[in-house]
This record gives sequence, C-alpha cells and structure tokens, in this order.
Amino acid sequence: MAKTFNDIPLTRPDTPLLDSIDHPFHLRELVDDQLPLLADELRAYLLYSVGKSGGHFGAGLGTVELTIALHHVFNTPHDRLVWDVGHQAYPHKILTGRREMMPSIRQAGGLSAFPNRNESEYDTFGVGHSSTSISAALGMALGSAMKGEQRDVVAVIGDGAMTAGMAFEALNHAAHTDANLLVVLNDNNMSISHNVGGLATYFSKIWSSRFYNSIREGGKKVLRSVPSAASFVRKTEEHLKAMVAPGIVFEELGFNYIGPIDGHNLPLLVQTLRNLKQLNGPILLHTITRKGKGFGPAEADPVGYHALNKIEPKNKPQVAVAKPPAELTPPKVKYQKVFGDWLCDMAEKDVRLVGITPAMCEGSGMVDFAQRFADRFHDVAIAEQHAVTLAAGLACEGMKPVVAIYSTFLQRAYDQLIHDVALQNLDVLFGIDRAGLVGEDGPTHAGSFDLTYLRCIPNILVMTPSDENETRQLLYTGFIHQGPAAVRYPRGTGPGAVIEKPMTALPIGKGQVKRVGNRIAILNFGSLLPTALQAAEQLGATVADMRFVKPLDTALVDRLASQHELLVTLEENTIQGGAGAAVSEHLADTGMVLPIMHLGLPDRFVDHGSHQQQLSAIGLDALGIQKAIEQRLEEISSAQNAVS
Repeated sequence: MAKTFNDIPLTRPDTPLLDSIDHPFHLRELVDDQLPLLADELRAYLLYSVGKSGGHFGAGLGTVELTIALHHVFNTPHDRLVWDVGHQAYPHKILTGRREMMPSIRQAGGLSAFPNRNESEYDTFGVGHSSTSISAALGMALGSAMKGEQRDVVAVIGDGAMTAGMAFEALNHAAHTDANLLVVLNDNNMSISHNVGGLATYFSKIWSSRFYNSIREGGKKVLRSVPSAASFVRKTEEHLKAMVAPGIVFEELGFNYIGPIDGHNLPLLVQTLRNLKQLNGPILLHTITRKGKGFGPAEADPVGYHALNKIEPKNKPQVAVAKPPAELTPPKVKYQKVFGDWLCDMAEKDVRLVGITPAMCEGSGMVDFAQRFADRFHDVAIAEQHAVTLAAGLACEGMKPVVAIYSTFLQRAYDQLIHDVALQNLDVLFGIDRAGLVGEDGPTHAGSFDLTYLRCIPNILVMTPSDENETRQLLYTGFIHQGPAAVRYPRGTGPGAVIEKPMTALPIGKGQVKRVGNRIAILNFGSLLPTALQAAEQLGATVADMRFVKPLDTALVDRLASQHELLVTLEENTIQGGAGAAVSEHLADTGMVLPIMHLGLPDRFVDHGSHQQQLSAIGLDALGIQKAIEQRLEEISSAQNAVS
C-alpha cells in the first residue's frame, strides 16, 4: 500500500554536494569525511523526488549509506553491483547519472521502478522478483573468472528476500566454488510486510539477546584485565558467537561471515568494505539497517510507508466535475478488498478454509482475515513454491486451502501447480491477483501470461470475472468446486458493480450475452468488459461475457459464430495460447470456418506507465478496439470483393 505525506517538500532541496555527483567515479573522488553530508543530501533528495513521482520509498531510505559506501569503495560498473528486487535501488539510480530523471520514475517514457539493463550500465541485472541477486551475481563472478577478468561482484539482498529458497540454492552453490563473491545481507527485519518464519526470527532474536550481550561484554571486561588472557578472550567470544549467532548458518554453508554491523555508520561501512575487498572467496556481510531511515513516519510504520503516492500541490486548482446523485454511484472498491471480504465471509461458513499467501498479506487484501482467523492463516514468506505445495498438503487432509498470489509470482511455482496440485486433482483455489497489466510497476509485475499457462494444465477450472460482484460469485464457485480452480482479477478498482452479499455458484462453463448486435460478436474474457461494451456501441456489435476460459462455453461460441460474420476475442493476457486461442481451437475442431480476430497483449513486454496509458498504447482501449475491428472488416470486405 502507499501513503501520502503532507510534510515532504514540494520544492527541490539544496543539494550542492549531491549535484556534483553525476556518476560514481565522482563519488570516489570524495574524501571519507564528505560522505555523511552526501548521505544527508541524498536522503533529502530522495524524499523530494519520490514525492514528485510516487513510488517505492522506505527501502531506499534504509540503504542510503550502504549505496554510497558500495559505490565509493568498488569500481562500478567494472565491479558488478547486483540489487535484489529493486525497491531499495532508488539511491543507486540517483548516484548513477539519473538524478534529474528521478521525478519521471514509473511514468510512461520515464525511468523504470526497478534496475533495468537497458536503462544504465550500472544496472547489471534486471530485477523485480525477489531472491535472484545471489544467483545472478555468482554467474557474473564465475563468468568473469572464466574470461580471466579481475573484478569484484557484490549482491545486495534483503532479509525478506533471504527467506526464499532460491537464495539458499545460490548460497549452497557459491560456497562450493572459489568465486570472489560478496553478499551483503541488508537486514531491516522487513520485506514489504513484516518478515515471518524461522530465519527472520533467528536474525532478530539472537542479536537482541540480553544473555548473549551480557556474557560477551561482561566476560571481555573481566578478562581484559589479565594480559595473558587476551587470546582466551578472543577465542571465548568466537565460540560464544558460533553457538548463538546467525553467522553459524552461513559459516557452515562455507561463507566467511562478517557482522552484523551498523548499516547506517558510513565510516564503519567504508572501512569494512575496503577490508573485504582484499579477501578472496565467498563472503557474507551482515548489515543492520532501518527501513524508512531518516523519515519519522516511515520508520514508525514501515509497512504502510513501503511506497508513496505522488503528492499534489496543496494549492492546485480544482476542476469542478458534475457528479450524479450519490445513491446512483456506489463507491468503487478494489478487487483486493472484494477478495478479502469474500475470504472472511467464506471462512465463517466453512471451517476447512485455510488462507495462504507468500508475503503479500496487505497487497492481497488479507489483513482482516489474518486477524480474525489467525489459526487458519499462513504467510509463508517469499516462498511461492512452498505456498502451493503447502496448499496441496492441506488439501490432502481435507482442508480447503485458498492461495492468494500475484499472477507474476505464481509463475515461480509452476512446477508445483502442475505436479503437486493439478496432477493429483487436489482441492485448491487460487485467487490470482494483479492479472493483466499493472501500470507503473511495469513488465516485471504484470500478469501477462496466466491464462496461457493455466489453460494447458489438465483438471483446472479457470475463471475470468468481469466485475466486482462476478469476482465474489466466481470465488465461491471455485471454492465449492471439487478440484483445482483459479479466479484471476486485476489490480485496483472495478467498474463499480453492486456486490451481492449472498454467495451464489454460477453455472460452470457458461457465459452471458451482455449486448445483442449484428455482424460482429466480441467474446470478452475478464475485466475489459466495460471497454468492450463501449466499443460495441459504436460498432453495433454483440458482446458476450464469457466468464470461463476452461471449460469454455462452446455452445455459446457455436451460437455466436453461426449468427455473426466476425468473432473477436478480447483478453488482458498474451494472445499466444490465451483465451482467444481456446476459441480458435474449438472452431477448428468443429470444422466451423469464419473470420476470427484475437485482441490481447502483444508479443512483447509492455513498458511501464499508467494502466490506461498501457492499454491505449497497445490498442486495448475502446477506440483502439473499435479501429482494429473496423480495419479487419475492411480487409474482409476487400478479400470478398477480390474473389467475386
């Protein structure tokens, strides 16, 4: 979630030292004593620039000193710096030649919200999904060694991302190579939400232990007075540390573990990194930072202030807009709230329901459920594969697991979806969030492929609601269905449909005709239905809300095909293998021949911008749909005239 602050300056702060840093080699020309001032200016500029653009906020504030130290000590971009996820990389962008472009971040034609190899040579690896940094950095280190190139490689990974299995797979491999790899564990006890799980508890519990610290400090004071005991002091401390410190995990894996150290102490960071630069082999540096550092509200509420809305000037002129009577315009709600409300209502009715999320409790609308049904809620951290197989295990014991997961993150658990759920025909419902394009977060977070990768899996029911109420009813339909089921819905608010409190199972595999026209039939799958209806008004077309991708309403397809000259399928999913492809496959199987046109996401990644800008750019707004259909009708007419 994102919040807006009234006390962030709307005018650019005075940052003379920062303004002299156009590239990291300028930063490396500074003396160490200048770095704390640079950190202050960088933090002030970050507050200002994100206030102008909106975007990720708290994580970047927490890595200001770390970013400065890394670019000051290492010879980037020759030395490779790999960021994980990218939420914390805004200071990195500011220091690598993109300072004055920061107000354009996440906007169409502006900077990407995440590191992007096409944007800067300092962005060594494109990211957006978590826990990839160590694998990528290890590959870079091994590749450089194979070419005989001398370079340092650094991966910066947060403690939230460290909870994912992929990070440990990379650590396990790296420890058994001789690669010169430095992993910086940025430990702020947070991912987006509060961290969960044994590893997060381990990190936070050990270093706050009064027992460990009292023994460590008390023993050193006593033994320090005995000169001959100096070696014993050191060895005793090492053994104590080995018994209780988080370093034992990494040391046993084969890493040289250093830390934890204060990630906001610039002199300490710089000196430590300089020392580590002289060492060989895999090293893990554990830094302790504070998410939202330097901005009081963000420090106090790091979850709420993970991201920031764009701040509008207080004196911005207001444009009067005529509004219809309030009773005719019920307030629009987000699909995530529709899901969360349904989840709570369903849990009250069925004690078998168990809610699962891979670290997206807030984003997926599960906060109320987590509080009201704590014993039936599992946040498994950033572990999508585990989330899906955990659900499979619960289903084996007669539970009804509901997995709330972003479309783009379900891709990471595709093997588990097939082999652990669908192959065994287990009773698991997937609430697939952020389906379709997601606006400013760009292609790394877009749900572009789920209809394609779900449709080819046997046993699964795939549903595409067109509004808020249909989402609620199809969630219920999928829940009472015996076997795997998926309901996909977009980010943000719906068209404002009235949500019916009673839950009614909709007939499986049956769509609805929403508008009757002639010549053209638009078969809509999902939330683009209002746009389809708008285009149909200009075209005089029929519109069907198909609701189900699998099973497809073949009877409705056959009827519309027999009554119209052109079928048009519409979906916010890649055209390749999507819902439209299902329609074409059916027509081919039945031998019915007529023109068919598929409208959906193109065979390329769609750049970031507002959701409406993205749809307009690829011709999925009402005007674009209308023009595309009119052009196809002209082509059909020309072909018919040529034959005659």
